[in-house]
Amino acid sequence: MKQISLFLGLVSAFVFFSCSNGTYKKEEKYTVKIDTLSFSDGQVDLQFPGRVKPAQDVNIAFRVPGTIQKIFVDEGGYMRKGQLLAELDPTDYKVQLQATEAEYKQVKAEAGRVVALYKDKGTTPNNYDKAVYGLQQIKAKYKNHKDELAYTRLYAPFSGYVHKHLFKEYESVSAGMPILSVISDETPEVEINLPAVEYIKYKEFSSYTCTFDVYPGITFDLKLIHVTPKANANQLYTMRLKLIDLKGKPMPTSGMNTMVTISYRQAHDHIVSVSNGALFQRNGKSMVYVYNPQTGTVAAHGVSVHKLKTNGQAIISATGLKSGDLIVTSGVHTLKDGDPVSPIAKTSETNVGGLL
Repeated sequence: MKQISLFLGLVSAFVFFSCSNGTYKKEEKYTVKIDTLSFSDGQVDLQFPGRVKPAQDVNIAFRVPGTIQKIFVDEGGYMRKGQLLAELDPTDYKVQLQATEAEYKQVKAEAGRVVALYKDKGTTPNNYDKAVYGLQQIKAKYKNHKDELAYTRLYAPFSGYVHKHLFKEYESVSAGMPILSVISDETPEVEINLPAVEYIKYKEFSSYTCTFDVYPGITFDLKLIHVTPKANANQLYTMRLKLIDLKGKPMPTSGMNTMVTISYRQAHDHIVSVSNGALFQRNGKSMVYVYNPQTGTVAAHGVSVHKLKTNGQAIISATGLKSGDLIVTSGVHTLKDGDPVSPIAKTSETNVGGLL
């Protein structure tokens, strides 16, 4: 009995010292999720917040000064192109025109007599020139005063709506001072701001769409109208887009917020789409862990991130990666190069939830 006890004691001591010397150690494996790389075929989507704006949004003004006599449209009211919107008191301009008209008739009659005499060689060339040029001068003055009288009436430049009255009746205004703010009823536009890094490649953009929170499940097509060639104070370039193909869709109204998606083909040979969870930083550089199924270990690989998408995916480029490579998509921040890992089995009909 004593011999058996002594034998068991020796075995226990051997095991203890073996573990202490590292000769008996269970290998620790991290359980991680693995995904397969898939090429995005060079297609990149950019997303920017935007705002719906009317196709035309202008402040209109009289071309002459005066006192507002009447405004014929209400705020929010509809206007037709060419409709009379407001009128200045025309009294002074009518008196001015009457005086100029009388002067014009007098000069015209005198010029006619001088021209007739000149044809009969009854007057000098100098008198003829004075008569001709005097008539031209009074004609220009007469036309100008006729125009000024016409400018006392303000007409709608397009069909649309009166957004706001900027002055009231009987107030005096200067020439060019905005009187009414009006917007057109044409299909509205969408405006976004592009940072310089995206602006320099806008000619590569191939398609434009937008979505609205108030219209869930509906995607609206857009057409590029214009990109400003000069940045604003925030170093952003304004892009204007027009809503198209609205048949059967609701009409977004001015002021609505939207999210614009711009698609283009990235000129790069190693563009792939990965889960955002696969990315981590090391020494200021973006990395992913590539899983080697033969060794069961992982190794870090440097990548360049082009875009983080709202669907949880990221567009990256990485020389050396190819379609079919396996990367770790969760738990990357606890790993080190060469760590052994145990991939979670993918979900299937017999492995619901990926637990087996």
